[in-house]
Amino acid sequence: MAIRIVRKTIHLEGHCTVEEALPLLETLRRPGAHKVVLTKCEGLHTAILQVLAAARPAAITPPADPALAGLVMPFLETSGAAA
Repeated sequence: MAIRIVRKTIHLEGHCTVEEALPLLETLRRPGAHKVVLTKCEGLHTAILQVLAAARPAAITPPADPALAGLVMPFLETSGAAA
């Protein structure tokens, strides 16, 4: 699975498919501030992007890949999800 959870930090790694959208949403709905780390993310389905934008986690670490970060982070920053 492309989601790894360590306490309140959610790591999205590899290629995140639509199947990970619901588990991600359920995790982000739990009480407390969550941090999302996309450093090892190589690609993500738009459903994941929509969950992140809607859930507005406390912080999002951008993907290491500059091309992916250039596509994803402006959307999340516009939605107010990135910190």
